[in-house]
Amino acid sequence: MKTLRRYLYREILYSVAFATLAFVALLFFFDMVDELRGVGAGGNYPLSSALLYVLLRQPQHVYELLPITVLIGTIFVMARLAQNSEFTILRTSGLGPGRALGTVLLLGVGFAIVTFAVGDYVAPLSERAAQFVKVRQVGPLTLGATGAWLKEQQGGHSYAVNVRVLETGGVMRGVRIFEFDAAGQVLSTTHAQQGEIDADGQGWRLTQVQRNVFSDIDTDQARVQRVTEAEWHWPTQITSGMVSASLLNPDKMATLDLFRYVRHLEANGQSAQRYEIELWRKVFYPLSCLVMVVLSLPFAYLHFRGGGIAGYVFGGVMAGISFFLLNNVFGFAGNLQNWSPWLSAAAPGLIYSVLSLGALGWLVFRH
Repeated sequence: MKTLRRYLYREILYSVAFATLAFVALLFFFDMVDELRGVGAGGNYPLSSALLYVLLRQPQHVYELLPITVLIGTIFVMARLAQNSEFTILRTSGLGPGRALGTVLLLGVGFAIVTFAVGDYVAPLSERAAQFVKVRQVGPLTLGATGAWLKEQQGGHSYAVNVRVLETGGVMRGVRIFEFDAAGQVLSTTHAQQGEIDADGQGWRLTQVQRNVFSDIDTDQARVQRVTEAEWHWPTQITSGMVSASLLNPDKMATLDLFRYVRHLEANGQSAQRYEIELWRKVFYPLSCLVMVVLSLPFAYLHFRGGGIAGYVFGGVMAGISFFLLNNVFGFAGNLQNWSPWLSAAAPGLIYSVLSLGALGWLVFRH
């Protein structure tokens, strides 16, 4: 059985690695062509920086492609084994449906671990590094015309924070802070040219600060005091990861960063539905590798002696692509209809797992 498992794993690993390399090379080419349009513009974006930027973005592509390349590689191996009657020999040697399912599921767990590691550790770090490469050469990282908005509660006061741009090294520019009391009245406004987060994460160090402090706002003696300071410390629990979360797409964040950001939004009474769905999708996405290997196993029980293997493989790939389309549809629908986040993320995998196991059972009983 160990020899059989080694043989299957070796063939599947080679096929998955080849499919992943082919897709990544294709996406690298497209990304490089897209970046070449900005190379040499004003002399600020050299070819070496564009190449480094594109290379740093490839781990994100690997993370996005792994489940589909797992499906393509596994279907190809299973269909080839069926065409050459090798799987029939394996079945007569004692490889029953249950054992075959357990064998591919064990390999699927390995693929799921690799997908999680790439998506949660390698891809976020490389994506952040890629953004900072672009920032150094092209300009600051911004979010539309208004920048990123965050909210925080401190005691009975609430703060609305706006960061216009984020530069390399976590330097923030165009920082605005609005302080409100429990009744929603403005207590102070702060504008800083530049800000940095303390190393201990307990506050922000702002420079070139202009503050407007309002007092006696409920009386006829309302006053405003204008203060200009070279440096001012603002105690806050808003971290650099939360600022990055507001500027970067949530699907490119680590699971732990997403979890912390969701808790921050909930603690401050903000809508976290979109980020909750993305959090659960990050949790369930590596498990889609298990769905893919289960989806590919029925192809080993088909007969290809008369030809037609390419058509079956193409049909399997289309089924895998439909899985990812359904996954995106459930994500958008869950956000619009306010569905349970974990159900929106888990439903496509559950549906396709049931269909795959049903197809496997039907083929086993039929043949």
